[in-house]
Amino acid sequence: MINQLTPPIPLLSVVIPLLNESGNVQPLIAEITAALQAYAPISDGFEIICVDDGSSDATSEEVKQAQIENGHVRLIRHPKRLGMSGALRNGIRRAHATWVMTIDGDRQNDPSDAPRLLDLAWTKGRERKVLVAGIRVNRQDTPSKRWASRIANKIRKTLLNDNCPDTGCSLKVFQRDAYLELPFFNGLHRFMPALFKLYGHETIFTPVNDRPRQHGVSKSDFAGRAIKGLFDLMGVIWLIRRTPVPERGSE
Repeated sequence: MINQLTPPIPLLSVVIPLLNESGNVQPLIAEITAALQAYAPISDGFEIICVDDGSSDATSEEVKQAQIENGHVRLIRHPKRLGMSGALRNGIRRAHATWVMTIDGDRQNDPSDAPRLLDLAWTKGRERKVLVAGIRVNRQDTPSKRWASRIANKIRKTLLNDNCPDTGCSLKVFQRDAYLELPFFNGLHRFMPALFKLYGHETIFTPVNDRPRQHGVSKSDFAGRAIKGLFDLMGVIWLIRRTPVPERGSE
């Protein structure tokens, strides 16, 4: 009988939600791989989970091509679009590592910022659950999108007191089990700082680079997102007031 070796459990799972990101997939995977392999605490101990959220272009085919050359890459495909929160949720549920990093599939997040977020997470994460989130300091979006984001962030920050000036940045690091204990709903990814804080976890924010999109188009619907965001915000306020936070007693 031949003994089959069990693959080692990775130290970090990188989850990338993708929707029609043909042209961005392979360069992004290459950048993430280079950044993490150069980061001594990780080296080869990571996986990259690409979640194709119902793309109609060659996104999945490009991920499959990357898999041939890169053993770190995994692919999850949705037959129909679930949205950003659903794609992240499924990727994180399928992750093998204790720690998760999320990053946008449009290459506007810069993988070279990842080691700094990981350093912060692993320094603080030895003592308690933690969320480290990037704050974009040189936004490359259109003026209208930057203006809408500033207004939305100001309203959310005031009403939720989450101290986060930019929840729209997807570059985040956190423990998988801390995320999975949060209540799930569409739009969760924009309220993670408030919910991590609600559950007694530490939140840390750090400046990160923002890059212009090179391929594809933005999937944002400003008017639709504003309306949904308002309902989501009211729902999160209700949720915070009605959630009995689990006790963190000693064992």
